[in-house]
Amino acid sequence: MPAFDLENFTHRLLAESLFYDLEYGLIGSVSLIDPEAAQERYIVSFMPDDGTYMIEEATAWEDPPELEDEEDVAYALATESTVHGTYDIPEVAADATLTLAREHDLLPSVTVLFEDEEL
Repeated sequence: MPAFDLENFTHRLLAESLFYDLEYGLIGSVSLIDPEAAQERYIVSFMPDDGTYMIEEATAWEDPPELEDEEDVAYALATESTVHGTYDIPEVAADATLTLAREHDLLPSVTVLFEDEEL
């Protein structure tokens, strides 16, 4: 049996996180978080309107969060972004996401969105 491959495991987990459930209108989204700045740097998700996977780079953020509840997000969410790249298949988007995480020392956060929410 081959040795466990952390690179392959991580790549597959990222690709699987970028799902789209047509029946329920659910979209998996991955944010790359800068732990030092406590803010989203990149947001990766499926775009149902054209069937692509998009990576957006955050350009503006909400005010730093005040954690009053255990359900509060511990980082500032992006309020504006620019398109960093678009991809036709989730594995390629996952590869680009993993590259960005390595280059900028970012941590992942997975969120499930409803299709009718603003992407």
